[in-house]
Amino acid sequence: MLIVVALGGNALLQRGEPLTAAVQQQNARRAAHALALLAERHQLVITHGNGPQIGLLALQQAASPETPQFPLDVLGAQTQGQIGYMLEQALREALLPHRYLATLLTTVEVDADDPSFHTPTKFIGPRYTAQEAQALAAQHGWVFREDGAHWRRVVPSPQPKRIVQLEVIQKLVAQGVIVICAGGGGVPVVRCGTALVGVEAVIDKDLATSLLARALGAELLVIATEADGVYLHYGKPNQTRLTRVTPAELRAHLTHFPDGSMGPKVRAAIEFVEHTGRPAVIGALHELARAVRGEAGTWVVPAA
Repeated sequence: MLIVVALGGNALLQRGEPLTAAVQQQNARRAAHALALLAERHQLVITHGNGPQIGLLALQQAASPETPQFPLDVLGAQTQGQIGYMLEQALREALLPHRYLATLLTTVEVDADDPSFHTPTKFIGPRYTAQEAQALAAQHGWVFREDGAHWRRVVPSPQPKRIVQLEVIQKLVAQGVIVICAGGGGVPVVRCGTALVGVEAVIDKDLATSLLARALGAELLVIATEADGVYLHYGKPNQTRLTRVTPAELRAHLTHFPDGSMGPKVRAAIEFVEHTGRPAVIGALHELARAVRGEAGTWVVPAA
């Protein structure tokens, strides 16, 4: 069975952890262990987030104004290499030696007129106090929004329209290669005549993963996150985990799922199920194998 797995940002960085290579490599090994259990029985394509990493690169740039400044699309490409390298190294340790792995730099076409370019919503980078966020906004012209008790930078997040390297990914999958691709949602590009040009934005990795899974004909979409499933009234005394739900039932509760957290994951699952008639599951990384077996997580299934 071909499974496309989207690793959340927590796959490499837990909340509050330092943004060091050692911490990310340790977490990559943990993610690789969970993925290896699936790879024993299934063909995998793996995507991942990059919010903390791309935010850190942007912050490092801003701290060195005398050095050349790179746009977000270039920083996104850098994080694809960084995170793909860490995941691939960890997977090589966890998998049987005869399994082939490839990390593919991936670009994703978006619409130049996407409204998100005027209303940024995608969180990237570390969390700040209100005072720190205000100072950084004044210094760099960045836009910030509340993320729980803290503030984080937000950038445009256009809708993904086309996976540019889709045919290459298909050929690798057909040869049994475990592919790590579309990192951070892919590098966003827009069409300019016959050329594809990078833009200052970050694509949501869950929505890009859903698009990729549909294009590959995946039999299951798995979205791994911090939570053990999708909850109504999350964090409140009456919170309730959904175990099995249809896209229509999820749509009726979309207001429960904020854009900065569970919202894109829910929408990605809905899109996949509605377009393919195949299921998706949202659950915790450490329960990945159990979620695929239907023993954990929230399963989004076609209507009967």
